[in-house]
Amino acid sequence: MKTPEVTAPQSLAAPPSPAQLAAGRLPDFPWDRLAPSAELARRHPGGLVDLSVGTPVDPTPAVVRAALRAAADAPGYPLTAGTAALRAAAADYLRRRLGVAVDPAAVLPTVGSKELVALLPGLLGLSAGDRVLLPELAYPTYDVGARLAGAEPVAVADVARADPAGVRLVWLNSPSNPTGAVTGAEELRAVVAWARAHGVLVVSDECYAEFGWEAAPVSVLHPGVCDGSSVGLLAVHSLSKRSNMAGYRAGFVAGDPAVVAALLEVRRHAGLMVPGPVQAAMVAALSDDAHVEQQRARYAGRRALLRPALAAAGWQVEPSEGGLYLWVSSPAYDCWGSVQRLAELGILVAPGEFYGPAGGRHVRVALTATDERVAAAADRLTGGQAGLRQ
Repeated sequence: MKTPEVTAPQSLAAPPSPAQLAAGRLPDFPWDRLAPSAELARRHPGGLVDLSVGTPVDPTPAVVRAALRAAADAPGYPLTAGTAALRAAAADYLRRRLGVAVDPAAVLPTVGSKELVALLPGLLGLSAGDRVLLPELAYPTYDVGARLAGAEPVAVADVARADPAGVRLVWLNSPSNPTGAVTGAEELRAVVAWARAHGVLVVSDECYAEFGWEAAPVSVLHPGVCDGSSVGLLAVHSLSKRSNMAGYRAGFVAGDPAVVAALLEVRRHAGLMVPGPVQAAMVAALSDDAHVEQQRARYAGRRALLRPALAAAGWQVEPSEGGLYLWVSSPAYDCWGSVQRLAELGILVAPGEFYGPAGGRHVRVALTATDERVAAAADRLTGGQAGLRQ
């Protein structure tokens, strides 16, 4: 019997490349554009001072590392909902540090906060025809998350005056990344009132809430903002900055019990779980305030050194009331010109347009470098090299 010849179907096409999959949905990854400036800064005789990213550089607290080690024997799957101890620790943290009362059942751990920001519109079922409002100057992942779900991201200067047509979700961020602006209670109340009037969910990214310098950050879940009701509200928190746990990927979301329950159900199906040892480390971090105060002092010291050095060299710092960044502009340059000028000093910063067109004349300067590197940057700025006045 003759064996039949087997041929490949002529219609079988090669799978699409990652670039093809992303085309039309996602912007280019912005940090790739900074590579030439980074190379220039590295050539400085004193070495690179990288103030472009918000990656913590200080040690993870000993209490956190000890809790991780103690929980390292974890052969079973962790709970997507988080342990009872973790939910209780998060609720107590919100009460103790931010004056917020939430039921521990309305807390859900997340794999860091960026994961939630990027996936939230899709997890909530947003799709084409839905709109997501975000600040004019904003963390880029708010925009990316909307695009991943097929929704339309819309940057607005004032949510309370925005057109509500098609809006399903509003992002807030205070203290702001990149500007450091702190949104006051009255402005938050106005956003909450607008959103409730139009049936829109408000999600407040509060990962810098521990770092208010010239103004005290207020949670969207504070009774002075929401009148004691979390309906239609979520607050997102991260342990990356307050506890130097960026490598642990540890965060949580809290607020409206119905929305949290819906997120839990979807996340259970998707297998989105925070590892058990990380959950134990989170309990330790959220239960300890001493290390947070130590970290605040570190950042305050760096800010106190870097801000006047920038001002002395002719740069304008505004508003930078909180958070881990200085929002800086020059009368002489646009954002890329400022990046270039500082790179010549071996100082790498982020161009403001990464955070929206409104940032075209600013750069973001991070405080997340070691004391030695921040001191080196301040010395270069004040040593006659910074150049706006040369």
